[in-house]
Amino acid sequence: MSRAPDYLLQLLRGAPRRRVCTFFLIVFKLLCFVFVLIYWHVGGEPEDRAHLYSLPVDIPCPTLGPPGPPNSTPLAGNNIFFLETSERTNPNFLFACSVESAARAHPEAQVVVFMKGLRGAPPPRNLGLSLLGCFPNVQLLPLDLDALFRGTPLATWHTASQWRWEPYRLPVTSDAARLALLWRFGGVYLDTDFIVLRNLGKLRNVLGMQSRYVLNGAFLAFEQRHEFLALCMRDFVAHYNGWVWGHQGPQLLTRVFKKWCGIRSLAQSRSCRGVTTLPRQAFYPVPWQNWKKYFEDISPKKLSQLLNATYAAHVWNKKSEGSHFEVSSRTLLGQLYARYCPTTHWAVRLYL
Repeated sequence: MSRAPDYLLQLLRGAPRRRVCTFFLIVFKLLCFVFVLIYWHVGGEPEDRAHLYSLPVDIPCPTLGPPGPPNSTPLAGNNIFFLETSERTNPNFLFACSVESAARAHPEAQVVVFMKGLRGAPPPRNLGLSLLGCFPNVQLLPLDLDALFRGTPLATWHTASQWRWEPYRLPVTSDAARLALLWRFGGVYLDTDFIVLRNLGKLRNVLGMQSRYVLNGAFLAFEQRHEFLALCMRDFVAHYNGWVWGHQGPQLLTRVFKKWCGIRSLAQSRSCRGVTTLPRQAFYPVPWQNWKKYFEDISPKKLSQLLNATYAAHVWNKKSEGSHFEVSSRTLLGQLYARYCPTTHWAVRLYL
């Protein structure tokens, strides 16, 4: 059998059209590979990580403020879930703020943080985990992906995926894990770059619109073993493409919802067969294209107007990673920290 380089040479010696197609295919794949490397490794991570490791490993928990108003409507499944599907075990301040804001808004619920890096070893000591330990309704658990996917339509895909390289392996795994998690247990799933502003207890079988054309799975609220989630998992496998960003996440939810409702455009229906989509303002008040707005000053009046219809604000961490803001300033993000995650805000002011 010819080696790969010999095979490519044979193709290049073929017809002119085939040579041109082969050349562009090779260039396209190389550009994709370079883009992926830049996407995941550029943005100030080394500097941020070095700073995180220089922080103290323990902090005294400050006196917590009064709990939020009691929730008259229990959460579906009575759990709020966060997932960390990488081996990372040192939550940054935004991660801590996400969990704290959820815990404060739902004092009666269990806020469960699954972390893959906690498997088979004592929990590490670091500032992020110390912060999360300040809240009695926050629980840290190891994430066992084999057990999570077992018995679901995603089991075979998960087994096979461990033996192949893909550019978006971590986000795709996260997309799959949140579907399986809510299908098994029911409740609310949130990405770790959300800041929760109000109680989510009244939301049942709900997801949010990122734009007029696309749904997003950074927030999901579903009852246990809901058929919509089962359909999502089957579509995940049937139309799998791990080489296209978002194909297994926002695009999957969008095409499944259209199929669920029998529509061609999201504008045709916001709710059908027991599943509801909420407008962009509910969870994505700042579009991803305008992510820098979180680091700009804003008056309290304009802030109130911006977040008037918002349950939780998505900060677009993949875009803003490496950005810094003054916690004493009047930036949008600084004000959210001060109001909705004051313990994390206290730590930020103390150590940054």
